[in-house]
Amino acid sequence: MNTIDYLTREFNNMTTEQALLFTILLMTIGLFIYGRWRHDVVALAALMACVFAGLVPADEAFNGFGHPAVITVACVLVLSYAMQSSGAVDAMVRRVLPAKAGVMTTITLLTALVAVLSAFMNNVGAMALLMPVAMQAAVKLAVPPGQILMPVAFGSILGGMTTMIGTPPNLIVSGFRNSSQGTGFSMFDFSPVGLLVALSGVVFIVLLGWRLVPKRKQQGIEGFDTANYLTEVRVTAQSKVDGMRLAELEQKLEDADAQVIGLVRNKFRVTVPAGYRRLVADDVLVIEAEPESLGALLAELGLTLEETARADAEAEAKSESQDNAATEQQEDTDSGNGTMNSDDMVLLELAVLPSAQLIGRSAANLNLRSNFGINLLALSRSGNRSIKRLRRTEIAAGDVLLVQGDAQVLSSFASEFGCVPLAERAINVPDNRRAWLTASIMFAAVAAAALGVLPAAVSFAAALLASMLFKAVPIRKVYQVIDWPVIVLLAALLPVAEAMLSTGAAELLARWLLQYASAGSTIVALAILLVLTMTLSDFMNNAATAAVMCPIAISVAAQLDASPDTFLMAVAIGASCAFLTPIGHQNNTLILGPGGFRFGDYWRMGLPLEIIVVAVSVPALLYFWPL
Repeated sequence: MNTIDYLTREFNNMTTEQALLFTILLMTIGLFIYGRWRHDVVALAALMACVFAGLVPADEAFNGFGHPAVITVACVLVLSYAMQSSGAVDAMVRRVLPAKAGVMTTITLLTALVAVLSAFMNNVGAMALLMPVAMQAAVKLAVPPGQILMPVAFGSILGGMTTMIGTPPNLIVSGFRNSSQGTGFSMFDFSPVGLLVALSGVVFIVLLGWRLVPKRKQQGIEGFDTANYLTEVRVTAQSKVDGMRLAELEQKLEDADAQVIGLVRNKFRVTVPAGYRRLVADDVLVIEAEPESLGALLAELGLTLEETARADAEAEAKSESQDNAATEQQEDTDSGNGTMNSDDMVLLELAVLPSAQLIGRSAANLNLRSNFGINLLALSRSGNRSIKRLRRTEIAAGDVLLVQGDAQVLSSFASEFGCVPLAERAINVPDNRRAWLTASIMFAAVAAAALGVLPAAVSFAAALLASMLFKAVPIRKVYQVIDWPVIVLLAALLPVAEAMLSTGAAELLARWLLQYASAGSTIVALAILLVLTMTLSDFMNNAATAAVMCPIAISVAAQLDASPDTFLMAVAIGASCAFLTPIGHQNNTLILGPGGFRFGDYWRMGLPLEIIVVAVSVPALLYFWPL
């Protein structure tokens, strides 16, 4: 029987429900690929179409929002932000990446590191964390940024497939297994195959793959390129530089493209301090540093921003004079408490306009902290250095101020005094207590889920609660850092995927895959399912791909009388491996502009990488998950 006759017979045998569902699915996939509307809008439209067509009961339409996979994804996104903002991962980066590494060493270490991080935090968060490091490394090594960015992006995708929480498709696959068999996959069930695939992929990337990346110049990036910041930092008794000679410190600062241009001791300033001078606690250093390296510099040396230290001291003094906790909290808020970990504080750059009322005035003159609740943390002025203390430096037109305060207060201040707000700065100031706390909470959640003490959703929800209670993550940030379009996408497509099972549409597709495409061979069917999933994932959201393909995998396994786990694992691998286009995965999209890439640049390294994934994963699946 030829293909046309076979398809004609199958089409005639379709029920009305199956025909409607296939029509909705084809339109949904087409809209995903077309990309005109955001993926959550398309997914919600697909769900509504299924409800109106009678394929999904109206009272079950939003059951997906309570699905364990959706809850887990939301919690992992918040915990990933906590790991990033606390500086826990920054500390790991500093220990892993040598200061004088070459191109290949840098790519190897960054790709390996992002793969490891992606196993235990959302891979998009891991990529966002290491992307500035990769950009700085590219500048330092004088190579196109894309040659480092693409290996790091692909490494993050590979690392995410190794654990259940590394990427949303794994959570979705586990959820479908729970629905069909009563239990989901455990934390490290994905590891045997995932580690082999990730290791093979990373080896290819660092030995050959990065050389295949087109050498593109960096395109314009949204934002504002400032000169180096002039900022003041305080030496504390716990700082690594306490007792260090200034010449030793300057040698350490060279690797961060920073330098000391002033020293304040006992309120007296030494403009050009001698190298033999030893630093002591309570010294204030005036440092010139790039904005991107400022946070890492503070964390590495154990220094504290002077304005932050001053605000903390004032807040502590005020709190001691209060009689009850409620009054303390109110006074801290009213006085503009400048601690970097305050739930209400953000960092923002303000560009001073030529007509600004700030010109000729200083932070001390304006009483920024007491009058407005704003801390001036650093100042950038092209071509000139301030020889005064930061608080007493007169502001000039064109200055860029790094300020800290409540978001609404900063917006009002900028409007009133003639400044243009630029993008928020994510500068991780050292906070060892918070970093250890965040890492401990994350480790406990992973351990509880891995050992089966608690279901994954409960384990990570408990970790999120602990993070909020112990202020490891600012409460105001909890709902801001959740990627709501992804949550809506998952919650909307899960009922649609269930409809594929209930209407028999998945079984129909599985029968076609068996009788025609695979000729009844279980191994061929497994390989075809893997390749088909990878292909779809290159053009539509990976979570959506997993939700669509899981019912098909279960049906194929049932008709072949094979283990559904093998086929579900194939879906997990395929949905995670999107290397051919910039739209297949968020991390691919992240590097499109900074790397100067075009749509067709990804397949040069992505195609051989996908071939390696198929060649390694099929035998590994058959070995670790026997049919």
